[in-house]
Amino acid sequence: MGSFRIPSTPSTTNKTVRFPNDVVEAVEQAIQGKDCTFSAFVIAAVRAALEDVDQLNQK
Repeated sequence: MGSFRIPSTPSTTNKTVRFPNDVVEAVEQAIQGKDCTFSAFVIAAVRAALEDVDQLNQK
């Protein structure tokens, strides 16, 4: 038998964020035709930015 595990969904918090229209349009264009939601893109971008900030703080 395989080692399949049912994934757990991380807890989330709803936040309202206002984006400039040009940013929304750029994100929507970047994810067009891809298996990615606006939220998933923004979460990945914020995580990447947080890693950059952490690296800068470690210097």
